[in-house]
Amino acid sequence: EQAIRRLAILGYTIKDEPISKAMTYMQDCLAGKKVIPDRREKLHNWDIFTALMLATWIRRFTKDDDKANQVGKKWAEIINYAFLDGGYDHNRYVEIYQKIHGIPPRGGRLVDVVNFYHVSLVADLLPAQTALAFLDYILQKETGIYYIYDKPLSILPPVFQSIEASRYLAAIELLAEYKHPGCKEKLNFVVEWLNRNKEPGGDWDMGPKVKNGIHFPLSNSWRQKELRIKDCTYRITNLIKNLGN
Repeated sequence: EQAIRRLAILGYTIKDEPISKAMTYMQDCLAGKKVIPDRREKLHNWDIFTALMLATWIRRFTKDDDKANQVGKKWAEIINYAFLDGGYDHNRYVEIYQKIHGIPPRGGRLVDVVNFYHVSLVADLLPAQTALAFLDYILQKETGIYYIYDKPLSILPPVFQSIEASRYLAAIELLAEYKHPGCKEKLNFVVEWLNRNKEPGGDWDMGPKVKNGIHFPLSNSWRQKELRIKDCTYRITNLIKNLGN
């Protein structure tokens, strides 16, 4: 997953061979032609969870896969019903989950819809009103977005040049995929924070500690400060662009 994420940041698409091969493999797994090698976990509905993972990544590169789209529509229906009254209703979630999947949910990964897979999968599938309610819920969530950031997104990281801030940006990059009217405006406070942390020359520097080969994949080494600033500026400029600013 991290390799695919890195390639996506580098601009690879399903037309490029590494992504094409990965998508074919995941499509075969989703269709039941192959089985992923991961050990089956007993804490949650494993088959439902693996379908969620596979469909999420497939749909991040193509919207033309029928099976992945079916998984996405099921989860969109579940989340839409859970937020029918404008806020999250866990009883509604359990009710519709069991109706859609035929079995009750179990395990924290599926009980809590605020994780990377759910948030990514339904970004373009929810009605506007539900998307706004879901975004509000995500921003206020005490534990952030599971797998990405573990603190409330409504509270900005105290230190810009930090690993915490880099992880925070990863969560906001995910929320930037919500293009419904009103969603981007809810994230204006992040853009203002980023602009306040510009270097005097107009670029960004998040410091040497944030370097990884996933979110900052352009330069193999940051021994030269100029390369670090270039990579940080590339990431933040793209985020601000995706937020419509």
